[in-house]
Amino acid sequence: MNAPCAQHHSLNAPENLGDPTTFQRLLEDETVPVPDFLRPAPPAGLGDADLAVSRYFSADFHKQEMDRMWPRVWQFVARDEAIPDAGDHVVHDIGDHSLIVMRGDDGVVRAFANSCLHRGIALRPAGGNVKQLRCPFHGFTWDLAGAMKSLPCAWDFKHFERDRQDLPQVRVETWAGFIFINFDKNAAPLADWLGVLPEHCADYSLERATTLVHVRKRIPCNWKLAQEAFFESFHVRATHPHILTFTDDVDSQYDLYGDTLARCITPMSIASPNLDGVTQTEVMHDCIAASGRMADGNGDAHTLPEGMSARQYVGEMNRAAYAAASGVDLSHATLAELQDAILYSVFPHFQIWAGYFGNIIYRAMPDGHNPESCIYDVMVLGRHKAHEPRPAAVPVHWLSENEPFSSAPELGALGPVLDQDMRNLPHMTRGLKASLTGVVTLASYQELRIRAHHHTLDKYLAD
Repeated sequence: MNAPCAQHHSLNAPENLGDPTTFQRLLEDETVPVPDFLRPAPPAGLGDADLAVSRYFSADFHKQEMDRMWPRVWQFVARDEAIPDAGDHVVHDIGDHSLIVMRGDDGVVRAFANSCLHRGIALRPAGGNVKQLRCPFHGFTWDLAGAMKSLPCAWDFKHFERDRQDLPQVRVETWAGFIFINFDKNAAPLADWLGVLPEHCADYSLERATTLVHVRKRIPCNWKLAQEAFFESFHVRATHPHILTFTDDVDSQYDLYGDTLARCITPMSIASPNLDGVTQTEVMHDCIAASGRMADGNGDAHTLPEGMSARQYVGEMNRAAYAAASGVDLSHATLAELQDAILYSVFPHFQIWAGYFGNIIYRAMPDGHNPESCIYDVMVLGRHKAHEPRPAAVPVHWLSENEPFSSAPELGALGPVLDQDMRNLPHMTRGLKASLTGVVTLASYQELRIRAHHHTLDKYLAD
C-alpha cells in the first residue's frame, strides 16, 4: 500500500490534497487576462469500467487495431521543415502500409504508396532527397508529383493504360507545420479531428516553429503503453521523485474535448504536495536545472529576488528569453503558458506540449505486427523570427535499444526523465501478462485521458 501523502503546501489545506481546482486558483494570481481555454472542460462521464490487460499484448487485438483503426485516422508524419525542398521526403511505415511523403516541384506535399506499380518493390528504403522516384528493380520512374515519366521496354507493355500509371496517393493535410496523413478518403477533415487545438494554440506561432531536437528509439512495449506513460501526472511521485520540488503533480487539471482531443495541465515552479519544507529558492533552482523545458538550464546562475515567488521568477525569465528568440511581444502571456506542462493528446498517437517555446512532441507508432514493440519519437520545437528564414530541421537521432535517452546530449535534462519513464514500460508488459485479475483499473479523474483513449479506440474496433 502507498504511504499517505505528505502535508500539502500552503496553496491548499491538507484536507484538499489533490484538488484539481488548484490550477484555477493559480490563474487568479495572473496579472494579464487569462484565456478562456485554460478553464476546465465539461465533465466527460466515461464511467469507471476496467480495461482488459490483453489489449496491451494480444496479437489478435493488435491486428484489429491495424486493420480497423489505423487506416481510418489522421496520423502525424513529420514537421514541414523536415522536407523543405522539392524532392525531400520521409518514409512513413504503419503495419503493412508504407508511404513516401514528399514535397513536389510545386511545393505541394503528397503521400504516395511506397510500391512500384510493376512488381511491387518499395521505391524508397528511407527518407532523403531525389529528383524523381525510380524503381530500383527495373528502372520505372515517376516525377515528384507521382506521374509516370519512363516505362522501360514500353513495347512489352502495350496493355498498360499509360494515363493510369500514376502512383496512388492518400490524403495529406497540415496544421501549423505538422503534416498528417489519412488512408480513409471519406474521413472528416483534419481540422475536425484536431477540434479546439488550433484555437487553443493560435497565439503560439507554431507555424514558425523549427525542430531543435528529434530523437527516436524502439521501445519493447505496446504503443499504447508508451503513449499512456505521458497521459497523467499521477506517476510523478514514484517515477520522477527528483522533479517533485518544482512539479505540482497531484493538482493537475484533466480535460476532454470530444473523441480525439484531451489535455492535462500540471502546474510548474510549485513544489509537490507530497513534499514538505521546500523553499522558493529550491523550487526556482531545481525547475531551471532539471525540468528540461525552461529557457535557461543553469539554476545556480540565478538568485531569487526577495518577495518574489519561484513561479513568478521562472515565468518572467521565460517571457524575456522566448520573446527575444521569437521576436514576438509576450507581455500578454500568462505565467501558465510560459512554464506549465500543458500537454494535449490527439488520438491516436500525437502529443504536444503547448506554450510559447520549447514545445515537446511525443509520438508512438506500432512496430509492424509485433504488439510488444513500438517506435517512439521525441521532438523539441523552438521558434525563428518572422523575417528570418526557417532553420533546417535537425536529422533524426536514432538510439539503439540499449542506449538510454540520456545518451542523446541534445535532450539535456529531459533525457534522464524519459529514461525513468522508459524503465517502467517493459515491466508493465511483464506485469500485465502476470495479472490474475485480467484487468487494469484506472483512477476516475487523474487517468481520465487513458480511459478516453480506449473509449475512442473501441469505437473504431466496433465499426
